Amino acid sequence: MTAMTTLLRGAFAGAALLIVIPAHAADEFPFGMEMTLDAQRQPGSKRIPNLEIGEAGETRVELWCKGGKGQFSVAGNTIVFVAGAMENRSCTDAQAQLDDQLLADLGAATNWQRRGDAVTFVGPKSLRFRLNTN
Repeated sequence: MTAMTTLLRGAFAGAALLIVIPAHAADEFPFGMEMTLDAQRQPGSKRIPNLEIGEAGETRVELWCKGGKGQFSVAGNTIVFVAGAMENRSCTDAQAQLDDQLLADLGAATNWQRRGDAVTFVGPKSLRFRLNTN
C-alpha cells in the first residue's frame, strides 16, 4: 500500500511540474517572435502593423505604411520601447499620422502582459498584439 501511495505522489508531482512549466513560459516576454497588432486594416493599406522582436529586444517594425527599427527593453513587467528611424515609403498624410500615433502609443507604454498568444502593451492607450504562432 505504501508503494502505491509513493507512486501516486510521484505521478501527481510530475503532473504538477508539467502544468507549471508551460504556464511560466507563457508569461515570458516573446523575444525571438513576431506579433501582429489586433486591429483592422486601414483604408488604403493592405497591411496590419507587426513587430518582429529579436532575442536582445531589437525590433523590426512594420506599420500601416512606414517601416523601420526599434528597441524593446524589458525588466519584469516593465517595458520601454524606443523607435529608430522609419522609412516613409510614400505614405499619405493620413497613413503617416496613424503610423506616428502608433509609434507614440508604443513609446508611451510602461508595462506589458501576456495571456497565451496575446501580448498587451499598457500605457495611456493599451495595444494588444497576437503572436504569430504558425
